[in-house]
Amino acid sequence: MLLGTVLVLLLFSGAPASAHAALRGTDPDDGSVVQRAPRHLTLTFTESVGLLDDSFRVFGPDQRRVHTGEAQHADGQSDTARVGLPKKLAQGTYTVAWRVVSADSHPVSGAFTFSVGKRSATTAQVDTGPAEDALTGGLYDAARYLAYLAAALLVGTVAFALLCRPADTSPLRRPLVAAWWTLLGSTAVLLMLRAPYETGAGPAAAFDLSALERTLTSRPGLALLARLAVLLLTAAFLLRLFRRRDHQEPLTRAVGAALAVALALTWAAAEHASAGIQVPVAMTSSVLHLVATGVWLGGLVALLLTLRRASVDTLTEVVPRFSRIAFASVTVLAVTGLYQSWRGLGSFAALTGTSYGRLLLAKLVAVTALLLAAGYSRRWTARLAATAATARTAVPERVPQPVGAAAPAQLEAPAESGASGTTGEPGEPGQAGEPEKPAAPEGQREPSGASGPTPDSGEADARRRGLRRSVLVEVAVAAVVLLITTLLTTTLPGRAQAEAAQRSPVGALPPTTLTTVPFDTGTSTGTLSGRGTVEVTLDPARVGENGVQAVVYGADKGLVVVPEVRITFTLPSRKVGPIDARLTDVGGYWSTNSVNLPLAGTWTMKTTVRVSDVDQVTVSKQVRIVP
Repeated sequence: MLLGTVLVLLLFSGAPASAHAALRGTDPDDGSVVQRAPRHLTLTFTESVGLLDDSFRVFGPDQRRVHTGEAQHADGQSDTARVGLPKKLAQGTYTVAWRVVSADSHPVSGAFTFSVGKRSATTAQVDTGPAEDALTGGLYDAARYLAYLAAALLVGTVAFALLCRPADTSPLRRPLVAAWWTLLGSTAVLLMLRAPYETGAGPAAAFDLSALERTLTSRPGLALLARLAVLLLTAAFLLRLFRRRDHQEPLTRAVGAALAVALALTWAAAEHASAGIQVPVAMTSSVLHLVATGVWLGGLVALLLTLRRASVDTLTEVVPRFSRIAFASVTVLAVTGLYQSWRGLGSFAALTGTSYGRLLLAKLVAVTALLLAAGYSRRWTARLAATAATARTAVPERVPQPVGAAAPAQLEAPAESGASGTTGEPGEPGQAGEPEKPAAPEGQREPSGASGPTPDSGEADARRRGLRRSVLVEVAVAAVVLLITTLLTTTLPGRAQAEAAQRSPVGALPPTTLTTVPFDTGTSTGTLSGRGTVEVTLDPARVGENGVQAVVYGADKGLVVVPEVRITFTLPSRKVGPIDARLTDVGGYWSTNSVNLPLAGTWTMKTTVRVSDVDQVTVSKQVRIVP
């Protein structure tokens, strides 16, 4: 029931999942105009990426797909993707749709444009295909979240049985079996859906044998295969553990710890820790973090199940043991979590300025609430232990008399109490040598090994119920913590986001400046009015080579043809200019791709529009050129 509730929260939480490898840059640059057709397209990412059979799709000015070579890593660098282009490319604008798999197993996709010679006069919207199939993504995420939950329950329950040593482990067997089968099934689903998840195809593509073969040779696929192997070893370990009941053997605990570490490695090897800076340290930290999470959060579920059936004396031994284990787990989580937060954020500003940082703050709040709930549980544990201690000190006053010794209090008990005053041979009730025990008062259960009435267990039962309620709150808050943790693994780290921000965002429009220049010559020539506007596009409006396109519109907002459009640039603050753009008429608009603006600053752009041999006007506008 708990797993189902958390799964619903995970699926309908509304938090967007984003990939973890961010695009640093492209060659050619996004939105650039190059004079010569490039021989390759190269993309650079913030971490290593895996390539697909269809990682690049290039569409020409006529919107037809351009034949490309096989995608490869540029110069053997795993954080790059490169594809070859044909020797001859027509002039115009090209659209590149790309899709790769980041090192932490998440697919990354986007699109950008570049132009050869000049931009296309008209640009149609190119269908680059869906970034992700909604059904495939939903099924994959559901299986992934179930795997996290099942792993935490499996590791925590086994650790509880081995380290807390409850006298009766039968309540733990059913959740263990459920966790093992859930983790096995979710891992198998992840393995089957891996190929369509990477390519953005529908679930039916999971039955493509060639795609499955590619998955089995990829790092995420190998990690999932390793998880299946660890689960098979875990099954054999669990059968031996509960059949032989050798929970206290050091070798058994060592094997259990090794299996938990191996299971955690199957996640760490294919997620955040496997890419970026300090990979060995990050992998170690991630494994410790995952194991500690399972021991603490999964152990809470095991404790809750134990509280239902264990005696008060058993609980006073088991609960303090788990309390010490939980404290050690929290310490490990604090140290590893602090390191992983620094590694993922990169700066304090990212703590509030990125989705990753805000999720970390939410997790901190949830963990604080969990620690508060744990504090109440410790209070109930102390009260329960005090009740059990009081009961134990009361029992010796009513211990049975040695065999053959007289028991005056019992011999003199009134008849209505159910005692018998006869004696008989030793060893036979009601005969000499062994006094018959008095009957317990109605409604009171006599503890074994003690004569006389048992201490009132009402207070102990009340404190047991209080402890159960407190642990139930812990389990509920722990489910929220695990929810936020899984969301963190699907969110772009702040460090990667900051690195990507140094370049233009993926899929962003080219960094251009559009300036509207109104003009009015005060005259009309034939059908040509002397009034209108010039739309001037400056691309990329940065220091260095820039492209300029000017489109002239008449008073009726329709395109018009004029004899001449001339544009010059001047930087008054540095006494630079005027620099003539030397526009040429390219059929319907005026253009150039070779205006060199050498300095950053606010330039004065003078646009001269001539509508006849003698009628012209010059209008000045300010444009900003950035470094």
